[in-house]
Amino acid sequence: MTVHRELGHGFLEAVYQEALEIELIDHNIPFQREVFMPVMYKGTLLQKNYIADFICYSKIILEVKALKALDSSHEAQMLNYLKATNFKLGLLINFGSPSLEYKRMVYDTAK
Repeated sequence: MTVHRELGHGFLEAVYQEALEIELIDHNIPFQREVFMPVMYKGTLLQKNYIADFICYSKIILEVKALKALDSSHEAQMLNYLKATNFKLGLLINFGSPSLEYKRMVYDTAK
């Protein structure tokens, strides 16, 4: 919320990623940025990797957007990322709208 309050909306996604990295450091939140994540298909490792904007606490995908609004396709994208990486939790954050948008996503890894 601090990043959106300070910068507002209208910047490119990369600007928000860099500012968010500063906030994560300031709040002692362990993270990795732009992590190459392998994708499996029927037990086979695909050549194409997913690149996560951030992985926090080694188990939460944090996906940053700078769009006018989030829609169901962005939620589906996050669920696919969770499924492909077998992570359970994801946070989709959109800095592009006048009010900060965020969506907590949970994937049932038992499926």
